[in-house]
Amino acid sequence: MPYSCMLVDDEEDVINAIRRTIDWESLGFSVPTEAHNGLEALEFAEDSAPDVVLTDIKMPYMDGLELAHRLKELYPNIRIVVFSGFDEFEYAREALRLEAEEYILKPIHAAELSKLFLRIRERLDAERAERQNVEQLRAYYEKSLPRLQESFFVSLLDGKIPEEELMRQAEDYQLSFEEAPYVAAVIHTGSAGLPAGVSAVLLAASVRKLAEEKLGEKFSARFFGYLGNTVMLVSLGEAGQLRFLTDACDKFCRLAAAKLGATVTVGIGKACGELSKLRDSYTGARSALSYRMIYGTGKAISISEIAPQEKNGTELSEQASMQDIFRKMRMEKAEELSAAIARYMADNAAAQGSVQEYRFFVMGTAGELYRFAKDNELSTEEIFGDNDAMYRILQQLEPGELTSWMDGVCRKMREMIQHKRADSARSFAARAIDHVNEHYADGDLTVDAMCSYLNVSAAYFSTVFKRETGKTFVQYLTDLRMEKAVKLLLSTNEKTYMIARKVGYADPNYFSYVFKKQFGMSPSKYKDSREAAQ
Repeated sequence: MPYSCMLVDDEEDVINAIRRTIDWESLGFSVPTEAHNGLEALEFAEDSAPDVVLTDIKMPYMDGLELAHRLKELYPNIRIVVFSGFDEFEYAREALRLEAEEYILKPIHAAELSKLFLRIRERLDAERAERQNVEQLRAYYEKSLPRLQESFFVSLLDGKIPEEELMRQAEDYQLSFEEAPYVAAVIHTGSAGLPAGVSAVLLAASVRKLAEEKLGEKFSARFFGYLGNTVMLVSLGEAGQLRFLTDACDKFCRLAAAKLGATVTVGIGKACGELSKLRDSYTGARSALSYRMIYGTGKAISISEIAPQEKNGTELSEQASMQDIFRKMRMEKAEELSAAIARYMADNAAAQGSVQEYRFFVMGTAGELYRFAKDNELSTEEIFGDNDAMYRILQQLEPGELTSWMDGVCRKMREMIQHKRADSARSFAARAIDHVNEHYADGDLTVDAMCSYLNVSAAYFSTVFKRETGKTFVQYLTDLRMEKAVKLLLSTNEKTYMIARKVGYADPNYFSYVFKKQFGMSPSKYKDSREAAQ
């Protein structure tokens, strides 16, 4: 997989010249993306996480050194090459302080730049090979995850360790846990579209190693393999850290895609106050992970942010086929739900040896469905009607009739869950839009500010906001600010810098840049053209 690169310069001619100068493909790089100032480059980097950034120093709104500083803070492993038309010692010293790969002077020569990118590619290749080296990973496994520790964690999630034995066994295995609350997360590596020459097992191991490097120390996390995934147990210290954990996991998913070519999705459970309750948090994390069919892969999904609110209780049904029905009511098509119900009846109804056993089976099935409805805050009266009458009728049903009744009830619950989820998403988006419409003039209105106001992670906010509005938050806010700016331009005689402030831009030059990008002309020319047309 080729490495990615971004060219940053406010002069289009320079970008085009550099693009033509190098045979990017032969050097192992894809054709670079471009940005025309530091602010634009930062925004693009959040989406694409480039391996290398080649940036000029002198640019409007944010210069190259400030950009390099910000990028290194956000992505410590990023490679930065700084170039300039000024042979100044201070520039070169600052570039070296920021750990730039090199400081080069304009004009940029093709041979020099090709050699530089060849060296960078060799370093990137070495890093990737180290991560994917089978023998190193095996040694790493044996050293960092002894079998006794892994067995302890698995037993903890399986609920097989008595509560009074928990701390003693943890001490025996030299494990210490930080302050409550605790939370479990499941890291899933997709097996589709594997990089050439890399097996699914090796890629998952590479993802785990990267997760331990990027998330382990930051969140006092423990990692172990379980049921084909990597489980991460985190001591949050305080409940409010759950949102920051979700955002960090979401950023990790993008990093894994950029560095390893892996499609990683992280499901995050609810916070719990005791180690013995981590089993419930893990169940919630697995449930959150299954929602990737709705919210998409390559991101973090927190069960606490999904509407309607998930309840763990119904996941603990002893019948695997009943669990399958619960999952399909939340996510699958109606036909797949009906097939799961048919399997459940085939597995269980005919196996009852007597009329009395069959009646117990019917009562148990109805009870499980009733509990699922209550746990998901659905109207039991609308679904089942009068309880006494329902149970009397059910006792008289033959297996085929019971299947039809169960199919109708489950389809009704599925529709109610979908409507409730859609209503919740619309309500959430409406709150966000109302807040933006009221505070668009605030220059500090960012995704982080919105997430703090709504108390959700950036991953959940961005997914739901775009799905409900058809735009990213930045696109929506920019369009709204430009709409308000046009109204002020045409209805007042205020200066451009005053209008810029009133719509949320502290820098009038950047406001003019965004305005021209949106409308193809400067604010003053736009006003003149509209007045001339009247």
